[in-house]
Amino acid sequence: MTRIDRLDSELLKRLNINARAGVAELAGQLGISRNTVVARLQRLEDLGILKGYKPVIDLEAAGLPVQAFVGLELDQRQLAQVITALGEIPEVLEVTTQAGREDLLVKVAAATLTQLQQAVGRMIAIRGVRHSNTTMSISTPMPYRVQPLLDHLTSEAGWGRSTALPG
Repeated sequence: MTRIDRLDSELLKRLNINARAGVAELAGQLGISRNTVVARLQRLEDLGILKGYKPVIDLEAAGLPVQAFVGLELDQRQLAQVITALGEIPEVLEVTTQAGREDLLVKVAAATLTQLQQAVGRMIAIRGVRHSNTTMSISTPMPYRVQPLLDHLTSEAGWGRSTALPG
């Protein structure tokens, strides 16, 4: 069952383009009332679909041109402790669990290759880390995106209860 409809998807698309857009601006773009925008945003937040409004940071422009993914193989009994320790390393941007040889995939950024090497050194020094495999990121030809998937998911979901889909 789809938890969002086409109107929700369109609202999220516009927030993705400009997270600073006001309620009145969003309502005007979508041809709906401000109350509907407020109610939809509240519902998306309550459902945990919309987790916040965050700036998109260009890491290279911020002086962090070296980015990599570090796969970590762990002693599974140490998972929680390893994740906590990774959170103490400033260069760590994101940690995801995964299936396969490596248990964690850690996204990192640094100003230099030396700083990256030092960060990886701190990771492999964590009790419970057995092995690491670092893959350098050269460029990001397709940054993280979710809108095409939301559009696909809601393509037949309709535009809400009371408003017809704009032509």
